[in-house]
Amino acid sequence: MQVKLEKRPAPSRWMLVVTPIASVLLTMAIGVVVFDLLGIDGFRAVIDIFVSPILLSYKWQDVAVKAAPLIIIALGLSIGNRANVWNIGAEGQYIVGALCAAGIGIAAGTAGGPIIILIMLLAGMAGGTAWASVPAGLKTRFGVNEILSSLMLTYVAVQLLSYLVGGPWKDPNGRNFPATAPLQPEQTLPILIPGTTVHLGVAIALVLPFVFWLVTARSVFGYQIRVVGSAPNAARHGGFDSDQTVWLSMLIGGAMAGLAGALEFAGALKAINLGFPSGYGFTAIIVAFLGRLHPIGVLIAGIVLAITYVGGQVAQTTVKIPMPRRESSRR
Repeated sequence: MQVKLEKRPAPSRWMLVVTPIASVLLTMAIGVVVFDLLGIDGFRAVIDIFVSPILLSYKWQDVAVKAAPLIIIALGLSIGNRANVWNIGAEGQYIVGALCAAGIGIAAGTAGGPIIILIMLLAGMAGGTAWASVPAGLKTRFGVNEILSSLMLTYVAVQLLSYLVGGPWKDPNGRNFPATAPLQPEQTLPILIPGTTVHLGVAIALVLPFVFWLVTARSVFGYQIRVVGSAPNAARHGGFDSDQTVWLSMLIGGAMAGLAGALEFAGALKAINLGFPSGYGFTAIIVAFLGRLHPIGVLIAGIVLAITYVGGQVAQTTVKIPMPRRESSRR
Protein backbone atom coordinates (compact mmCIF):
# COMPACT_ATOMS: atom_id res chain seq x y z
CA MET A 1 0.00 0.00 0.00
CA GLN A 2 1.41 3.36 -1.03
CA VAL A 3 1.12 6.24 1.39
CA LYS A 4 1.12 9.73 -0.03
CA LEU A 5 1.48 12.85 2.09
CA GLU A 6 -0.28 15.98 0.86
CA LYS A 7 -0.06 19.49 2.23
CA ARG A 8 -3.28 20.80 3.74
CA PRO A 9 -4.96 23.51 1.65
CA ALA A 10 -5.38 25.47 4.90
CA PRO A 11 -3.83 25.03 8.36
CA SER A 12 -5.93 23.22 10.93
CA ARG A 13 -7.40 25.79 13.31
CA TRP A 14 -7.55 23.15 16.03
CA MET A 15 -3.84 22.50 15.69
CA LEU A 16 -3.04 26.21 15.70
CA VAL A 17 -4.54 26.42 19.19
CA VAL A 18 -3.41 23.06 20.56
CA THR A 19 0.23 23.15 19.39
CA PRO A 20 1.38 26.12 21.55
CA ILE A 21 -0.39 24.67 24.60
CA ALA A 22 1.15 21.26 23.98
CA SER A 23 4.57 22.91 23.60
CA VAL A 24 4.31 24.50 27.04
CA LEU A 25 3.11 21.27 28.66
CA LEU A 26 5.89 19.30 26.97
CA THR A 27 8.42 21.86 28.19
CA MET A 28 7.15 21.41 31.72
CA ALA A 29 7.40 17.62 31.48
CA ILE A 30 10.94 17.74 30.09
CA GLY A 31 11.87 20.30 32.75
CA VAL A 32 10.87 17.88 35.52
CA VAL A 33 13.17 15.20 34.08
CA VAL A 34 16.10 17.56 33.45
CA PHE A 35 15.95 19.12 36.91
CA ASP A 36 15.76 15.69 38.54
CA LEU A 37 18.87 14.63 36.62
CA LEU A 38 20.63 17.74 37.93
CA GLY A 39 19.81 16.76 41.51
CA ILE A 40 17.03 19.37 41.88
CA ASP A 41 13.44 18.61 42.86
CA GLY A 42 12.07 18.75 39.30
CA PHE A 43 8.37 18.82 40.13
CA ARG A 44 8.81 21.59 42.69
CA ALA A 45 11.00 23.58 40.29
CA VAL A 46 8.48 23.37 37.46
CA ILE A 47 5.61 24.32 39.77
CA ASP A 48 7.56 27.33 41.03
CA ILE A 49 8.43 28.42 37.48
CA PHE A 50 5.04 27.97 35.80
CA VAL A 51 2.44 28.10 38.59
CA SER A 52 3.71 29.98 41.64
CA PRO A 53 3.84 33.42 39.92
CA ILE A 54 0.09 33.12 39.33
CA LEU A 55 -0.80 31.90 42.81
CA LEU A 56 1.47 34.17 44.88
CA SER A 57 -0.39 37.42 45.55
CA TYR A 58 2.80 39.50 45.56
CA LYS A 59 4.11 38.16 42.22
CA TRP A 60 1.29 38.83 39.77
CA GLN A 61 2.28 42.49 39.47
CA ASP A 62 5.81 41.43 38.51
CA VAL A 63 4.29 39.21 35.80
CA ALA A 64 2.27 42.15 34.46
CA VAL A 65 5.29 44.47 34.33
CA LYS A 66 7.47 41.81 32.68
CA ALA A 67 4.80 40.88 30.14
CA ALA A 68 4.23 44.44 28.89
CA PRO A 69 7.48 44.93 26.90
CA LEU A 70 7.38 41.35 25.59
CA ILE A 71 3.86 41.81 24.23
CA ILE A 72 4.53 45.21 22.68
CA ILE A 73 7.76 44.15 20.95
CA ALA A 74 6.27 40.85 19.76
CA LEU A 75 3.28 42.63 18.23
CA GLY A 76 5.62 44.70 16.07
CA LEU A 77 7.68 41.68 15.09
CA SER A 78 4.59 39.66 14.17
CA ILE A 79 3.71 42.18 11.45
CA GLY A 80 7.07 41.71 9.74
CA ASN A 81 7.12 37.94 10.21
CA ARG A 82 3.76 37.63 8.51
CA ALA A 83 5.33 39.35 5.50
CA ASN A 84 8.53 37.25 5.71
CA VAL A 85 10.50 40.27 6.89
CA TRP A 86 12.76 39.12 9.72
CA ASN A 87 13.61 41.87 12.18
CA ILE A 88 16.06 40.21 14.60
CA GLY A 89 17.35 43.51 15.96
CA ALA A 90 14.42 44.47 18.18
CA GLU A 91 16.74 44.40 21.20
CA GLY A 92 18.80 47.22 19.69
CA GLN A 93 15.69 49.19 18.78
CA TYR A 94 14.43 48.69 22.34
CA ILE A 95 17.71 50.07 23.73
CA VAL A 96 17.74 53.09 21.39
CA GLY A 97 14.09 53.83 22.21
CA ALA A 98 14.93 53.91 25.91
CA LEU A 99 17.96 56.12 25.26
CA CYS A 100 15.87 58.61 23.29
CA ALA A 101 13.30 58.73 26.11
CA ALA A 102 16.14 59.22 28.59
CA GLY A 103 17.51 62.06 26.49
CA ILE A 104 14.19 63.87 26.73
CA GLY A 105 14.06 63.28 30.47
CA ILE A 106 17.57 64.64 30.93
CA ALA A 107 16.89 67.66 28.70
CA ALA A 108 13.65 68.41 30.57
CA GLY A 109 15.50 68.74 33.86
CA THR A 110 12.99 69.05 36.67
CA ALA A 111 10.03 69.64 34.33
CA GLY A 112 7.44 66.88 34.24
CA GLY A 113 3.81 66.11 33.69
CA PRO A 114 1.76 64.36 31.00
CA ILE A 115 3.25 66.40 28.13
CA ILE A 116 6.83 65.46 29.03
CA ILE A 117 5.86 61.80 29.47
CA LEU A 118 4.11 61.81 26.09
CA ILE A 119 7.14 63.39 24.41
CA MET A 120 9.38 60.75 26.01
CA LEU A 121 7.22 57.93 24.64
CA LEU A 122 7.08 59.50 21.18
CA ALA A 123 10.85 59.98 21.25
CA GLY A 124 11.25 56.32 22.13
CA MET A 125 9.10 55.29 19.17
CA ALA A 126 11.01 57.66 16.89
CA GLY A 127 14.34 56.24 18.05
CA GLY A 128 13.28 52.65 17.49
CA THR A 129 11.87 53.56 14.08
CA ALA A 130 15.08 55.31 13.03
CA TRP A 131 17.19 52.34 14.13
CA ALA A 132 14.95 49.94 12.18
CA SER A 133 15.09 52.14 9.09
CA VAL A 134 18.77 51.28 8.58
CA PRO A 135 18.25 47.56 7.83
CA ALA A 136 15.09 48.45 5.89
CA GLY A 137 17.07 50.81 3.65
CA LEU A 138 19.90 48.33 3.22
CA LYS A 139 17.39 45.61 2.30
CA THR A 140 15.45 47.61 -0.28
CA ARG A 141 18.39 49.53 -1.76
CA PHE A 142 21.22 47.00 -1.75
CA GLY A 143 19.52 43.67 -1.04
CA VAL A 144 21.32 43.25 2.30
CA ASN A 145 19.80 40.50 4.45
CA GLU A 146 17.78 42.21 7.19
CA ILE A 147 18.50 39.39 9.64
CA LEU A 148 22.22 40.15 9.68
CA SER A 149 22.02 43.93 9.50
CA SER A 150 19.37 44.30 12.20
CA LEU A 151 21.17 41.86 14.49
CA MET A 152 24.55 43.59 14.11
CA LEU A 153 22.98 46.96 14.86
CA THR A 154 21.98 45.57 18.25
CA TYR A 155 25.63 45.47 19.27
CA VAL A 156 26.08 49.01 18.01
CA ALA A 157 23.17 50.05 20.25
CA VAL A 158 24.79 48.33 23.24
CA GLN A 159 28.03 50.23 22.62
CA LEU A 160 26.10 53.50 22.28
CA LEU A 161 24.41 52.83 25.62
CA SER A 162 27.77 52.06 27.27
CA TYR A 163 29.24 55.30 25.93
CA LEU A 164 26.34 57.50 27.06
CA VAL A 165 25.77 56.08 30.55
CA GLY A 166 29.50 55.90 31.21
CA GLY A 167 30.24 59.34 29.79
CA PRO A 168 28.04 62.33 28.88
CA TRP A 169 24.89 61.07 30.63
CA LYS A 170 26.48 59.59 33.74
CA ASP A 171 24.82 60.72 36.94
CA PRO A 172 27.21 63.17 38.64
CA ASN A 173 25.78 62.09 41.99
CA GLY A 174 26.00 58.40 41.22
CA ARG A 175 29.34 57.75 42.98
CA ASN A 176 30.98 57.09 39.63
CA PHE A 177 28.54 54.26 38.84
CA PRO A 178 27.75 54.18 35.08
CA ALA A 179 24.07 55.08 35.01
CA THR A 180 21.84 58.00 34.15
CA ALA A 181 20.33 60.14 36.87
CA PRO A 182 16.93 58.81 38.02
CA LEU A 183 13.86 60.43 36.55
CA GLN A 184 11.94 63.01 38.50
CA PRO A 185 8.72 61.59 40.02
CA GLU A 186 6.70 63.83 37.67
CA GLN A 187 8.44 62.24 34.66
CA THR A 188 7.56 58.62 35.48
CA LEU A 189 4.54 56.70 34.26
CA PRO A 190 1.51 56.84 36.56
CA ILE A 191 0.78 53.77 38.69
CA LEU A 192 -2.58 52.24 37.75
CA ILE A 193 -3.16 50.25 40.94
CA PRO A 194 -2.05 51.96 44.17
CA GLY A 195 0.39 49.94 46.23
CA THR A 196 1.69 47.98 43.23
CA THR A 197 4.23 48.45 40.45
CA VAL A 198 1.63 48.15 37.68
CA HIS A 199 2.11 51.28 35.56
CA LEU A 200 0.49 52.78 32.47
CA GLY A 201 2.64 50.64 30.16
CA VAL A 202 0.76 47.53 31.27
CA ALA A 203 -2.54 49.06 30.15
CA ILE A 204 -0.99 50.01 26.80
CA ALA A 205 0.23 46.42 26.36
CA LEU A 206 -3.28 45.11 27.01
CA VAL A 207 -4.93 47.47 24.52
CA LEU A 208 -2.44 47.21 21.64
CA PRO A 209 -3.19 43.56 20.72
CA PHE A 210 -6.78 44.48 19.89
CA VAL A 211 -5.59 47.47 17.84
CA PHE A 212 -3.20 45.22 15.92
CA TRP A 213 -5.97 42.67 15.41
CA LEU A 214 -8.18 45.32 13.80
CA VAL A 215 -5.30 46.45 11.58
CA THR A 216 -4.23 42.96 10.46
CA ALA A 217 -7.70 41.47 10.06
CA ARG A 218 -9.82 44.42 8.92
CA SER A 219 -7.59 46.69 6.82
CA VAL A 220 -6.02 46.74 3.37
CA PHE A 221 -2.60 46.98 4.99
CA GLY A 222 -3.24 43.78 6.92
CA TYR A 223 -4.32 42.06 3.73
CA GLN A 224 -1.19 43.34 1.97
CA ILE A 225 1.03 41.89 4.72
CA ARG A 226 -0.64 38.49 4.47
CA VAL A 227 -0.48 38.35 0.69
CA VAL A 228 3.15 39.47 0.45
CA GLY A 229 4.12 36.89 3.04
CA SER A 230 2.20 33.95 1.62
CA ALA A 231 2.24 34.62 -2.13
CA PRO A 232 4.86 37.18 -3.24
CA ASN A 233 4.18 36.66 -6.96
CA ALA A 234 0.45 37.16 -6.50
CA ALA A 235 1.16 40.26 -4.41
CA ARG A 236 3.33 41.70 -7.17
CA HIS A 237 0.64 41.09 -9.79
CA GLY A 238 -1.93 42.56 -7.42
CA GLY A 239 -0.01 45.83 -7.26
CA PHE A 240 1.46 45.47 -3.78
CA ASP A 241 4.95 46.93 -3.50
CA SER A 242 7.30 44.53 -1.72
CA ASP A 243 9.75 47.31 -0.85
CA GLN A 244 6.97 49.31 0.73
CA THR A 245 5.99 46.26 2.75
CA VAL A 246 9.57 45.84 3.98
CA TRP A 247 9.72 49.47 5.06
CA LEU A 248 6.36 49.45 6.81
CA SER A 249 7.06 46.14 8.56
CA MET A 250 10.48 47.21 9.80
CA LEU A 251 9.32 50.65 10.90
CA ILE A 252 6.34 49.27 12.82
CA GLY A 253 8.57 46.71 14.50
CA GLY A 254 11.10 49.39 15.40
CA ALA A 255 8.42 51.74 16.71
CA MET A 256 6.97 49.07 18.98
CA ALA A 257 10.40 48.05 20.27
CA GLY A 258 11.27 51.71 20.92
CA LEU A 259 7.96 52.24 22.70
CA ALA A 260 8.64 49.19 24.89
CA GLY A 261 12.06 50.59 25.77
CA ALA A 262 10.63 53.98 26.66
CA LEU A 263 7.89 52.41 28.79
CA GLU A 264 10.37 50.17 30.60
CA PHE A 265 12.60 53.16 31.29
CA ALA A 266 9.86 55.54 32.41
CA GLY A 267 7.74 52.95 34.18
CA ALA A 268 9.79 50.18 35.77
CA LEU A 269 13.44 51.28 35.95
CA LYS A 270 13.44 55.10 35.94
CA ALA A 271 17.17 55.09 35.06
CA ILE A 272 19.43 53.36 32.55
CA ASN A 273 22.59 51.49 33.48
CA LEU A 274 24.82 48.91 31.80
CA GLY A 275 22.38 46.16 32.71
CA PHE A 276 19.51 47.67 30.74
CA PRO A 277 19.81 45.29 27.74
CA SER A 278 17.61 42.58 29.25
CA GLY A 279 17.00 40.31 26.27
CA TYR A 280 13.36 41.39 25.84
CA GLY A 281 13.93 41.97 22.12
CA PHE A 282 15.19 38.43 21.58
CA THR A 283 12.60 36.79 23.86
CA ALA A 284 9.86 38.63 21.98
CA ILE A 285 10.75 36.59 18.89
CA ILE A 286 9.73 33.47 20.82
CA VAL A 287 6.59 35.24 22.03
CA ALA A 288 5.58 36.14 18.46
CA PHE A 289 5.88 32.57 17.20
CA LEU A 290 4.42 30.97 20.33
CA GLY A 291 1.43 33.24 19.75
CA ARG A 292 1.25 32.11 16.11
CA LEU A 293 1.82 35.70 14.93
CA HIS A 294 -1.75 36.49 15.99
CA PRO A 295 -2.19 39.58 18.19
CA ILE A 296 -4.35 37.82 20.78
CA GLY A 297 -2.03 34.81 20.72
CA VAL A 298 0.89 37.19 21.29
CA LEU A 299 -0.92 38.64 24.32
CA ILE A 300 -1.31 35.18 25.86
CA ALA A 301 2.22 34.08 24.93
CA GLY A 302 3.70 37.24 26.43
CA ILE A 303 1.99 36.51 29.74
CA VAL A 304 3.22 32.90 29.66
CA LEU A 305 6.83 33.94 29.03
CA ALA A 306 6.59 36.60 31.74
CA ILE A 307 5.41 33.93 34.17
CA THR A 308 8.55 31.91 33.43
CA TYR A 309 10.70 35.03 33.93
CA VAL A 310 9.25 35.63 37.39
CA GLY A 311 8.96 31.92 38.16
CA GLY A 312 12.64 31.45 37.44
CA GLN A 313 13.43 34.02 40.11
CA VAL A 314 11.14 32.21 42.56
CA ALA A 315 12.79 28.86 41.80
CA GLN A 316 16.25 30.32 42.39
CA THR A 317 15.17 30.99 45.96
CA THR A 318 13.02 27.95 46.73
CA VAL A 319 14.88 25.06 45.08
CA LYS A 320 18.24 26.79 44.64
CA ILE A 321 18.37 26.75 40.84
CA PRO A 322 21.65 28.49 40.00
CA MET A 323 21.44 31.85 38.27
CA PRO A 324 22.96 31.77 34.74
CA ARG A 325 26.09 33.85 34.38
CA ARG A 326 25.94 36.78 31.97
CA GLU A 327 28.53 37.01 29.22
CA SER A 328 29.97 40.18 30.71
CA SER A 329 30.68 38.42 33.99
CA ARG A 330 32.86 35.84 32.28
CA ARG A 331 35.19 38.38 30.75
